[in-house]
Amino acid sequence: FSISTYNKMWRDAQKDLDIQLQREREEFLQPEKDHVKAFKMLAVSYIKYMQIFRNLETAHDQLIHRQKRAAIRPLLDGVIGRILELKKEMVELENSEFHYMDDILIDLKLLPEDLEVPIPRYFIKEKLEILQQREKMLSQILLTSGLQTEKPPDTMTREEAIKVIQVAERARQGRCRAALMKKIYLEEKRQTRIQVQKGPNPDDAATCIQKVWRGYIQRKRTEKVREEAAIFLGMLLSIHTFVFSSHFQSLPPQLKATRTSQLNAERVDALRGEVRERHEEDIKERHEEDIKEKLRETEGLTIKETLQDQISQCFMECRHILGRFPDYPTEEAGGSMAILSQYTPEQVAAELAAQKEMALQKKDQKEKKEKAKDNVKGKKPQETGKPEEDEGWKMAPSNFLSTLEEGNHQYKVVWQNRDKGWDFLQDHDPELIKEEKREEVEEEIRVQVDELMRQKLEALKLAVDGETSGKQKKRRNNQKKYSLLKTNTCIPRKVNINCWTIDSLYRELVEEGLLIKANTVNLSDYIGEYTNMESTLAQMGTEPVPSLAHVRHLIALYGILPLGSQIVHEKAPVAKALLLAGPAGVGKKMLVHAICTETGANLFNLSASNLAGKYPGKDDLQLMLLKVLKVAKHLQPSVVWIEDTEKIFSKEMPKAEAEMSPGQLRKMLPQFLKALKAQDRVLLVGTTNRPFAANLKPLCSLYQKIILIPRPDYNSRLGKYFKHALWKHIILQNGGAITNSLNLSCLAKVSNGFTQGHIVQAVQDVLSELRLLQMPRKPLRSVEFMTPLARRDPVYKEEEETFKVTF
Repeated sequence: FSISTYNKMWRDAQKDLDIQLQREREEFLQPEKDHVKAFKMLAVSYIKYMQIFRNLETAHDQLIHRQKRAAIRPLLDGVIGRILELKKEMVELENSEFHYMDDILIDLKLLPEDLEVPIPRYFIKEKLEILQQREKMLSQILLTSGLQTEKPPDTMTREEAIKVIQVAERARQGRCRAALMKKIYLEEKRQTRIQVQKGPNPDDAATCIQKVWRGYIQRKRTEKVREEAAIFLGMLLSIHTFVFSSHFQSLPPQLKATRTSQLNAERVDALRGEVRERHEEDIKERHEEDIKEKLRETEGLTIKETLQDQISQCFMECRHILGRFPDYPTEEAGGSMAILSQYTPEQVAAELAAQKEMALQKKDQKEKKEKAKDNVKGKKPQETGKPEEDEGWKMAPSNFLSTLEEGNHQYKVVWQNRDKGWDFLQDHDPELIKEEKREEVEEEIRVQVDELMRQKLEALKLAVDGETSGKQKKRRNNQKKYSLLKTNTCIPRKVNINCWTIDSLYRELVEEGLLIKANTVNLSDYIGEYTNMESTLAQMGTEPVPSLAHVRHLIALYGILPLGSQIVHEKAPVAKALLLAGPAGVGKKMLVHAICTETGANLFNLSASNLAGKYPGKDDLQLMLLKVLKVAKHLQPSVVWIEDTEKIFSKEMPKAEAEMSPGQLRKMLPQFLKALKAQDRVLLVGTTNRPFAANLKPLCSLYQKIILIPRPDYNSRLGKYFKHALWKHIILQNGGAITNSLNLSCLAKVSNGFTQGHIVQAVQDVLSELRLLQMPRKPLRSVEFMTPLARRDPVYKEEEETFKVTF
């Protein structure tokens, strides 16, 4: 795509956002008694915001213009926060985490894929250097401590790998071509000897001419048919529009362009990132400093005189109303900025008068209420017998609508009619840089003006009122002595971890195995599709089983988006603790690692099996939690993972696991969550495949969100009408090949009840090294996967029902 494409994408997103904000002003202000209609309003707004989110994220990632990306970023955070707010309203309205919007998608003419939550790429790109340094330090600590015996092999870049593959492939093709040419040469030599012996044959000559002529005519016909089909489909404007070489004459132009774009897509993204960084460095080094220097020369004197006039006018007004000159604020208090940002003296006087009136009114109302209570004392209120009328559902106040309104207004004022088509580079706008640097120049000049006006104020006080600053100096000296006496008093206190450095704590947690390296897994690698006819089943009274796509959706909303953005985590309704429950092998551990990969979060493993024998006493366990808390908050975002969390809340502890003392950890975890504030991007994630073995009351009180992960359904296993198929993905991932001999539909039906882990194990058992070598001459068949799959026990219906009853 070109730059204009992403600019258009931004404009379309802003237009949709403006329409959506106007719609919310009209619909969400009035209460709605019909819950079905209220949910439809919420669902439509949710889907619209998801489309806006997708367009804004793509435009923010691909645009090179630094100031445009800075304008999109607050809108992006605001849209993410609004999506989380709408999700909370839908959950409270339906009392369910899973929502089925098939009918609404059909009305809006959208696909289920449009509900996929895009993961913002700036989560990783903006802190890529920090993450690389942290990963390098983690690997170094693991090597020195002996936890990682072998150094991982150096990974080559994508370009180097492609070059090695190209060299090997060209060598193979060269050898095959040489063998073929040798064979042809020997065959021609043998035919020549035979012809010399027999002499020329007229029939052979006629056959050769016919073969060449018929081949030539057929190639011409085929070329004409393809060109006519391309013109009919809109791929070509005319027959003579494109001129191809003899090698590419048979390829349609659209196919050639698509193939080229697919091969160069990642390279273009990398080049765009390099150009963006180079432009930002160039703007910071040259353009910004030059613009700032010009502003200082041209507007510096005017800014200085304007500030002096404003401050002098404020002094005179205060002297006229209050009868004395005000005290000049210190530099710590803001200086002249504090003076000009406050109310004018007239406004202060009016506000004081209004406060007095309000105080008198409140006093009168309080006296009246007390008298009414004395009169009514001992009397029972009269019962009217009428039930309280339900006002209906009403949208809760939002923390992000003001941000979206401000961003929308800024776009209309600054960017809507500002785009210059002739500016090919689209790297920066000098006028906007001038506005930014003007504030810095004003701040520098303000410091100089404060020193000058402070002296002028003292001179005015001495000349007009005869005041000196002696009393103030004595008062300040007394305050300084008092503060020094206060700070010098030594209060004995216990040793705490505040005196320890983050590096030492980080190293200690890594050596103890509590801070581990997360596997590189993206959320898109969790394969699963939406189930068909979910809304129809819900309307019939049958509760549909949530699909794996719903699980992926909730992980993105509750785990990834809040951890990735600081503003979203502080203002949006987020969960501090998340529980993933489901049978063994459904991908709970994979989802935990995906959260860390998509957000660049640290991963702390506080499972009972990992803590066994390391912190036996209560004090040691509490000190360990304090260390984890300090490192997790300092190096946020962070994920604290507790595998098999039912062991902490188990009703009866087995003797083998009694030494781990997980019950003590259960009492400390609520305190751990209370210590987390809104600005701390730390998420507690628990995973369990036996929740029915735990005491549910403390388990559900600790984890604010519980996500039940089912086994894959038929759509996810087959993926016939969808982009991804579980069987196909796993076979290709392990080196297999999909041919007509392999019946994926049969495998999808036979594997009903089995989890993703069962399918992975079955595929790995079949695709051994010997079987991969036999693949070219012996294609895969469905029968080969039956035996290894039958060795595993599936997830029976009774076990699924147990999970549903538990939660």
